[in-house]
Amino acid sequence: MSSRPDSAPSVPVGEASPSERIDARIEELDDWRGEALARVRHRIKQADPEVVEEWKWRGVPVWSHDGIICTGETYQDKVKLTFAKGASLDDPAHLFNASLEGNTRRAIDLYEGDDIDERAFHDLVRAAAALNASRAHR
Repeated sequence: MSSRPDSAPSVPVGEASPSERIDARIEELDDWRGEALARVRHRIKQADPEVVEEWKWRGVPVWSHDGIICTGETYQDKVKLTFAKGASLDDPAHLFNASLEGNTRRAIDLYEGDDIDERAFHDLVRAAAALNASRAHR
């Protein structure tokens, strides 16, 4: 069981958009992690239609709106959604289950068979985007 993210897909860097790279990563995973990443990606885009997809740090999907909302790292045993400013967000549904000790980030670790409360997740994504916007327009 590795604590490092899985390697990035083999898409030539200069030839694909970030969205295409994320598509390739999902397809390359070809297991429950790809399905989970595709599902949360869809939910992020539903919650914030203006979200921007990025590809950073040698192969990590990133969703941003006036700053990073969250990242989507894949590991051998989980998909980790790390919210850049998660410690500043209300989480009444207790979706955050990892990286709880820090002062800034919070994460949701998804394991095989896990699902997220869709409404609570949408609220969390919208709150993260709103927090970014409030800080961007100061």
